[in-house]
Amino acid sequence: MARAVPYLPEGVIVVAIDPGVGGDRRLVAVEVGDGAGVFIGPDNGVLGTGVAIAGGAGRAVVLDRVEFHLDSPGVTFAARDVLVPVAAALCNGVDLADLGTAVDPAALLPSVIPVPREENGALACEVLWVDRFGNCQLNVSLDDLHSTWGDVNRVRVRMGDTVRNLAVHVAFAGIGAGAAGLVVDSSGLLAIAVERGSAALELGIAEGDQVDLSPGDDEPAVSVPVSLRH
Repeated sequence: MARAVPYLPEGVIVVAIDPGVGGDRRLVAVEVGDGAGVFIGPDNGVLGTGVAIAGGAGRAVVLDRVEFHLDSPGVTFAARDVLVPVAAALCNGVDLADLGTAVDPAALLPSVIPVPREENGALACEVLWVDRFGNCQLNVSLDDLHSTWGDVNRVRVRMGDTVRNLAVHVAFAGIGAGAAGLVVDSSGLLAIAVERGSAALELGIAEGDQVDLSPGDDEPAVSVPVSLRH
């Protein structure tokens, strides 16, 4: 949601992530940005970040007016039977207040986004996302590093038992073929990347893993070719 919302047009946005599991998940519609749009989805935290980025919550309703839903023999397909019909009603001019019972937006479940924390001189971070190329986005920006340690060109990165001294780059092409580095990604966050390779596979990193950052050595490690003879 955080990555997608800046590129969405004004209007009605349906967010369907586990909306009807067990049939007991509350479904809501939240008006954002002084009436510029409406987010529709489950009250499970998925809407929080998008609503905040889009300008904050205004009116909100629980979608309990069944006359705007499709008849269904079950309750597990809420995206088809509730969310999309409600979106159609909004697009046809039905006012938000007519779709359900008003609720305080502050009572909706917030999004929970992990933030880096200082531990023993290091920043304890988390892998937020692994993209299809294997780049591992961290929940930390270059500004976070600068505000903690000042200018840094290299960062010591601990991933479980693996420790790497990685340079910070502004583009993937600067890393060097087959090498690992830290790159400022399109969201402004640091990502662990391997040029022309997968950092997730080569370094054994997955979403949710803890990664500890600390100031690295200024000089990169030097590789020396060695020939073995019998």
